[in-house]
Parts: sequence; structure tokens; C-alpha cells
Amino acid sequence: MNDFTRQTQEFLSAAKDARIPEQVQAIAEDSVTKARETYDKFSTVAKDGAKVFEEVAVAAFAGAKSISDKVLKNTENNTEAAFEAAQSFARAKTLPELLRLQTGFVQQQFATAGAQSKELFELSTKVAQQTFESLNTAATKTFDQIKKAS
Repeated sequence: MNDFTRQTQEFLSAAKDARIPEQVQAIAEDSVTKARETYDKFSTVAKDGAKVFEEVAVAAFAGAKSISDKVLKNTENNTEAAFEAAQSFARAKTLPELLRLQTGFVQQQFATAGAQSKELFELSTKVAQQTFESLNTAATKTFDQIKKAS
């Protein structure tokens, strides 16, 4: 048997009877318990935070969808108006009548475009404000939960 093997066996033999002090065991158990509690708190905060931010994302998507729906509706209305105008242009009997119809259509489209732009701006502002408020509320709630968990 070589020297290293003999020393290893002697060490293991001596360690076999060694006892860990109760204070060290208590500290180790307490540390594990506190680590588990901290993990559980932060895990709950993380899960709650994920739910809150998911809700914010869903709300933002709903806002984007409402804007998209409005743009689509405006496009449909404008296209329908263009077809109606084209049909009235085709029925015009004289050049002055055609010019009058065309001028009226262009004026109407400028007014419509202005109103649609205003509506889209107001809707976009409202959606952005709601999204920002939701995000701000979510962030505040998450940070408050982190403070409480710490």
C-alpha cells in the first residue's frame, strides 16, 4: 500500500467518527429555509409580473387592433366614395358638370381626410396613453412586490 492510499484511508477512518456541531447544522438548515423562502417570494413576484406584463401586452395589442380596424374602415369608406364618384363622373353629360363633380369630390375627400386624420390621431393618442398608464402601473406594482419580497 502506498503512502497516499494509507493517508487517505486514515483520513476517511477519522472522518467516519467526526460529528458536525449542532450549531453548524442549525445554521445550515436555517440558511436553506431562508433561501427557499426568498426564492418562493421572488418566484411569486416574477410570475405575477409576467401576468401583469402579459395583460399590458394584450391591452396594447387591442389598442393596435382598434387603430388597424379604424384605418381599414376609413380605407373601405374612401374606396367606396371613390367608386361612387367615378360612377357619377361617368354619367356626366358635359365637361362643366364633370369638373363640378370632380371638384366636389376632391373637396369632400380633403374634408374627410382631415376628419379621419384627426380621429386616428386622437385614437392613437388614447391608445398610447392607456398603454403607457398600464405599463407604468404594472412596473410600479412589480417594483413594490420586489421591495416587499426583499
